[in-house]
Amino acid sequence: MADPRGFLKVRTRREPAERPVEERIRDWMDVHAESGLQPWTREQASRCMDCGTPFCMTGCPLGNLIPEFNDLVYQGKWEDAYHRLSSTNNFPEVTGRICPALCESACVLGIHQPATMIKNDECTIIDQAWQLDYVKPMPPHRLTDMTVAVVGSGPAGLACAQQLTRAGHTVVVYERDDAIGGLMRYGIPNFKLDKRLIDRRVEQMEAEGTRFRTGVEVGKDISWDELRSRYDAVVVAIGSTVPRDMNLPGRELDGIHFAMEYLPDATRRVYGVTPVHGINAKDKNVIVIGGGDTGSDCLGTAIRQGAKSVTVLQIMPKEPTERPDDQPWPTYARLYQRTSSMEEGGEYLYNTDSVNFIGSDNHEAREGQTEVRVERSATAAGFVADGHGHVTGLKVVTVAPGEDGPFTRQPGTERVLPADLVLISVGFLHPDTTTLTEQLPVELDGRGNVARDDSYATSQDGVFACGDAGRGQSLVVWAIAEGRSCAAAVDRYLTGDTELPAPIAASRRPMALPR
Repeated sequence: MADPRGFLKVRTRREPAERPVEERIRDWMDVHAESGLQPWTREQASRCMDCGTPFCMTGCPLGNLIPEFNDLVYQGKWEDAYHRLSSTNNFPEVTGRICPALCESACVLGIHQPATMIKNDECTIIDQAWQLDYVKPMPPHRLTDMTVAVVGSGPAGLACAQQLTRAGHTVVVYERDDAIGGLMRYGIPNFKLDKRLIDRRVEQMEAEGTRFRTGVEVGKDISWDELRSRYDAVVVAIGSTVPRDMNLPGRELDGIHFAMEYLPDATRRVYGVTPVHGINAKDKNVIVIGGGDTGSDCLGTAIRQGAKSVTVLQIMPKEPTERPDDQPWPTYARLYQRTSSMEEGGEYLYNTDSVNFIGSDNHEAREGQTEVRVERSATAAGFVADGHGHVTGLKVVTVAPGEDGPFTRQPGTERVLPADLVLISVGFLHPDTTTLTEQLPVELDGRGNVARDDSYATSQDGVFACGDAGRGQSLVVWAIAEGRSCAAAVDRYLTGDTELPAPIAASRRPMALPR
C-alpha cells in the first residue's frame, strides 16, 4: 500500500471522459475520449485501502488480486501489474470495458465514498501492457498427446482453450460464425468493444498453439458424436442463444425481431461482412422491449443508423440511485446507471408492459390517427395486419404494484406507440441443444441448460460444459471464470492431475443477474 492515506486525500472518483455525443454517434468507434494511462490514473489508484479483508476479491468470480494490482498501478509498475492481473484473467481488456464491476460493488470504500476505480485500473493495465509489448504468447514447454475440441468461441470457450493449450494439450476451437469471439464479436457493438481487441488475442492464442475452425457448425457440418470420437475430450461452450420470445397478438407481423438478430448485422456492416437478416433502423420509429444492457446496445446502434425515434420499454421501475436497504453491502446493488447510449438520445419508459403489436392498413398513418383506429380494432381482434403484414405500432400499458402482483396493469393507461421496427430484448432461455441431444445425448437441467456436476462434467464421459451453456444467461466475467475452471477439470480428466487454477465450481442453480 504505497499511500496509506490515499483514500483520505482523494475522495472523488474520476471517470474517463467520453467523446461529445454529436461526434460519436456519427461513427462506430469507442465512445471514450480517454483510455489507457491518464494524468489522474495514479491518484485514483491511491484510493484503494488495501483492506485486511478485500471484499472486492470475493465480489469478483475470477479472484483477481485487486489490492495488489491497484498498488502496482499507483507505483507505475506496469509489467508487474500486468503479470498480476493476467494470472487470474485471460481477457482483462474485455472485462475492463463491459463488465458491470461486481468487485466495485463489494469495495469497502464504497460504504462511505465512491468505490475504487477497479475496472478502469484493470483496463489501463492491459492497455499499457499491449502498448509496452509485455503481452507475449505463452506456448507450453512440452506437448501432451491429448486433444480437446472446444465448441464455441465466446469468453468461456476461449478462456478454456487458452488454459488447456498452455497446459500442453492440442486444442481446436470450433465456431459456426465467420469470425472468432461469440457474442463478443457480433453481439456487442463496436462502440463498446472494438473487435481489434479480440483479433490480437486470437493472434496470441494461435501463436501459443490453439487452432481455430470458423464457419463450422457442430451438429450439421460435423456431428457431435463424430467430434467426440476424434478428440480425447469435448467442451461444450455454445452459450445461451435461444431468445425469450413474447407471445403477444400480432407477433407474426414483419418488422419484429430479436435483439440478437439486429445487433450482429450492425457490426457485420461495420466490418464489411454481409448482413444475415438485413435489419436496419434508418428513418424508422424503433421500439426496444427490454431495458437491460442489450436494450441499451440496441438504442445506441439504432441512433447511429439514423433512426427517426427510439423508445426503450422496461417493465421494472427505474432503479434507485443509492443502495437500497434490501441490497446491503457487499452484495451487488441494482442501481440506476446512465449508459453512454442513454446519453445519446431516445426515451426510456419504465413501469411499461406490452399488450399487443399493431399493423395498420395505412402504414404511413400518423400516431394520433393510428391510435384511434387501433384502439377500436384491437378490442375486437387484438391486432390489425396490413396487406404487407408489417408492424406499425405497439400497444402498451403502465404497470404498478397492486392486488394482482408487482406488474398490475393500470386502467386507463393503455396507449399505442408508433413502431416501424420492434426489437425484443428480454433475455435468453437456454442453449440451442437440438443437435447435441440428438447426436450425443447429454442430460439437461430443468431450465434446458446442459447439466453438469461440480467439475463441469456432463452425463457423457469426456464431455464437459462451461459458460452460459451450463450456467444459463450470465456475465462475461462468470464465463471466463467458468472457462478457466472447466479447463482445470478437463486437464485433470486427461492426465489425472492438474496445476491449472479453478476459481469457481460449476453452478447448478439459476443466478440473479445484474442488468
